[in-house]
Amino acid sequence: MSEFDNLAAQYISVWNETDADKRRAAVEALWAPNGRYVDPMAAAAGPAEIDATIGAVQQQFAGMRFRLLGPVDGHHDQARFGWQLGPAGAEDLIEGFDVVERDGTGRLVHVLGFLDKVPAA
Repeated sequence: MSEFDNLAAQYISVWNETDADKRRAAVEALWAPNGRYVDPMAAAAGPAEIDATIGAVQQQFAGMRFRLLGPVDGHHDQARFGWQLGPAGAEDLIEGFDVVERDGTGRLVHVLGFLDKVPAA
């Protein structure tokens, strides 16, 4: 497993962690203190806001899990990977991809999220 595969796996794991204390600790370990997360629905800066954003997504999509979709592509200190969100054992409801940038210590400093498939309103 490459370092970028490992980073993407850790990232997805954080989004799936439902224990609030464990999730907050995982966010603090994975993101730099000045880390940012931006997608079409949210913008968060710093571990507290990022953790709150993840918690809100978990409430909105209770019982669903994130999974990596396809290979992880990375170079220098940036990577991109696809993901899907849906119930276990069923078709995913949402698909997207994220572009991540890490600092010299390997912690995330910037995540840009994009949505490719969303449920019809």
